[in-house]
Amino acid sequence: MFDVSTALPAKRKRTASGWISFNAPCCVHKGENPDRRQRGGIKPNPDGSWSYHCFNCGYTASFIVGRNLSFKARKLLQWLSVPPEEIERINLESLRHRNIEGILHERRQVSDVLQGIDFEERDLPARAELMTDQHPEYQAYIRSRGLSLNYPYMVQLNTELHFRPHIIIPFTHNNKIVGWAKRFIDNTSKLPKYINDTQPGYVFGTDLQQPNWNHVLVMEGVFDALSIGGLAVLHADINDAQVRLIRSLDRTVTVVPDQDAAGMRLVDRALELGWAVSIPEWPDTVKDVNDAVIRFGKLGALLTIMQARETSRIKIQMRRKQLAKRLHS
Repeated sequence: MFDVSTALPAKRKRTASGWISFNAPCCVHKGENPDRRQRGGIKPNPDGSWSYHCFNCGYTASFIVGRNLSFKARKLLQWLSVPPEEIERINLESLRHRNIEGILHERRQVSDVLQGIDFEERDLPARAELMTDQHPEYQAYIRSRGLSLNYPYMVQLNTELHFRPHIIIPFTHNNKIVGWAKRFIDNTSKLPKYINDTQPGYVFGTDLQQPNWNHVLVMEGVFDALSIGGLAVLHADINDAQVRLIRSLDRTVTVVPDQDAAGMRLVDRALELGWAVSIPEWPDTVKDVNDAVIRFGKLGALLTIMQARETSRIKIQMRRKQLAKRLHS
């Protein structure tokens, strides 16, 4: 297979983790000044696949042996001065490698890429049991949030006088339980809606991802992630350990903040990381992704998110200012 490192500029450096940094060729094509600080990074793999990220303009691209070269991967190779006939040869050779083993490899991809990131296994709360048809009031609440009953929600029945009804959402990683969240469904004012048992660096939703997905949406809340098959960082920030986990998925990242003051911090962090941001123009009653799914349905919510997706730093800052102005009006 083609070794992408042979197409890179001579001025480059390699990190211990295998990333090669060099002056990004994409910036001038994305309306930015030419990169002179080696903010382009590419990680080649032994089988010929690779992933690319620009920490200046946010451009990303990847290639997996056995698949067609994507539009973004082709553009990157063109900007690296790879001849058109060589790009076509790479694509044809890749497709010749698509066999049964390659398909099986794709299905294992998500779990394999996360093997180096792990969390300790933890127990669920005492007397927790799987939610079934015997718990219709709890199932009705899940449906009211626009969610499928396919996730293994738990309930914790108790006869204590002051017991607040709640649903338990298991936190899993590599298909083992590593924590949980209790979501109280009585919505009692001045009392917490959630109690979380989570580990540092954990991101909810990695086990929801499918091997053939190229994009991932990053949000704050668990129900946001469950609504749309995305990731939840569980607070209005993304710490460095969570960044490493999200990047290990090797997908194009779009951050979708809650449309409140706390959500602005998530936008600022996304700008630091060079990730795309989506701030759809939802009605005032729609504050987050789960609200959007309840209002528009899953497909409708996804369409509004992707239509509002921005990669330009300037345009993201403009949308942030517009939202902040609306929140204060």
